[in-house]
Amino acid sequence: MNERIIIGPQCLAEGAAWLAAREPAFGPALSVTGPLPLRLRPDGFASLLDAIVSQQVSVASANAIWARLEAAGLTEEAAMARADDDALRACGLSRQKVRYAGVLSRAGIDYDALRALPADEVISALVALPGIGRWTAEIYAMFSLGRADVFAPGDLALQEAARHLFNLPERPSEKALRAMAEAWSPWRAVAARALWAYYRHVKSREGTR
Repeated sequence: MNERIIIGPQCLAEGAAWLAAREPAFGPALSVTGPLPLRLRPDGFASLLDAIVSQQVSVASANAIWARLEAAGLTEEAAMARADDDALRACGLSRQKVRYAGVLSRAGIDYDALRALPADEVISALVALPGIGRWTAEIYAMFSLGRADVFAPGDLALQEAARHLFNLPERPSEKALRAMAEAWSPWRAVAARALWAYYRHVKSREGTR
């Protein structure tokens, strides 16, 4: 595996400078967003379980469920594999998420080995699991593994940010944004961070009109 890994702010600065030179629209966007957030997080079972917990619920609800899982000692892989459905439902997981969490805990994923795989193989391995879609796998590769050339074009905030930044007549589809992002390789994960930051800027600006 010979891919760029983002390990600190200097990597983001290098990628941002490259993007601004490659695509002029990124220059003004980066000038209003300031330094981009690193957003790195630990990899492993808990990170993917957290992604499953957070699906289709509010941040507050996800935090409450996660706190109950932690209190019950169910955020570790082995403990989750032994847990019965009633205990997981009592923590707030839906029937579907109980199944997803159980399958994940028993999948035997070698998280150390994932670190050495190319990003496309990481994503393919994760999306093979129920409850892990492409967006979740791409986010894991970006933020838990630090991959510099991964993008998540299915993200609505990225689509909306691209619409504003590039003056598009409508929000680009996942397919269209994926094609656009090809030009931002090998720093697509930095482009994603820039677009997310720009999205927050745009929404804040619109909210004060």
